[in-house]
Amino acid sequence: MLTRTDTLPVLDFGPIRAPLAALAETDAPAVLAFITGTEGPSYRPVGAAMAFLADGRRVGSLSSGCIEADLALHAEAALADGRPMAVRYGRGSPYIDIELPCGGGLDILLVPEPDRATLGELVATLDARRPARLQIDRQSGALGLDRKTSDARGDWFAVEFLPELRFHIFGKGPEASTFAGLAAAAGYPNLLLSPDRETLEAARASGCDTRHLVSRAMPADLSPDAWTAVVLFFHDHDWEPPILKAALASDAFYIGAQGSRRARDARFAELEAMGVDAGDLDRLRGPIGLVPSSRDARTLAVSVLAEILAVAKAGAP
Repeated sequence: MLTRTDTLPVLDFGPIRAPLAALAETDAPAVLAFITGTEGPSYRPVGAAMAFLADGRRVGSLSSGCIEADLALHAEAALADGRPMAVRYGRGSPYIDIELPCGGGLDILLVPEPDRATLGELVATLDARRPARLQIDRQSGALGLDRKTSDARGDWFAVEFLPELRFHIFGKGPEASTFAGLAAAAGYPNLLLSPDRETLEAARASGCDTRHLVSRAMPADLSPDAWTAVVLFFHDHDWEPPILKAALASDAFYIGAQGSRRARDARFAELEAMGVDAGDLDRLRGPIGLVPSSRDARTLAVSVLAEILAVAKAGAP
């Protein structure tokens, strides 16, 4: 029995953006490939996408590398034929010489010359931090964009994309810059805000976006949404309350602050004095991280990132 073909797959747009953007930005012949079903274990989820471009480039992946070369041949055939093509790998596949190490099965739909305008609108919508649903007619290859989340029916395959997870990081010192660098290395959009120029310089050296924090407040132009984590790394906890109060009034899915239990208790007391109600305080995490009492910046960064991703996964459909 294939999984997730009768329900709507919901994916973080981050890992899917590159192939869809590559297609949207080229007029050259190209093929869009989607995983439409899985059987048993799979390295990629239903809804994962890949692009095959006329110059031979491949953007994205649908496996651990075991089918992409063969899939490129099918993409050439679909492009020549001008019609969508369904391909099966693994269990029940006619291609018995191609084995999937995971032991499962993959159903893939190849769509030649997908509508670039629709893909461009999809990318723009998600870059604007709004969810969107992409529909694909399995027979004709026609694409449709719908922000509703009803299930696909008939010959349509549909996938719901959510805005990419991002991080708003506040703080000072190696904990803040190391965490920002780790998030950037993992490919997550992030912004580090710090009153300390040395911290900002260290983060910029790791390829992070930075901003000089000039007052003890959440900047008015920052709007953490439901796909944003807000995390604070301050040793001087006086910076925290105004920032946390604003974060707790936002839709951020994760809000946390570095520090001991004593620091947490003092933080809660000050926020209560500022009028933050108990329900909002329940959203505030601290001490943060999956590894208790982390005492170096690298361990803390890994520990906190793992916790945030676990929270994001727990909240996913």
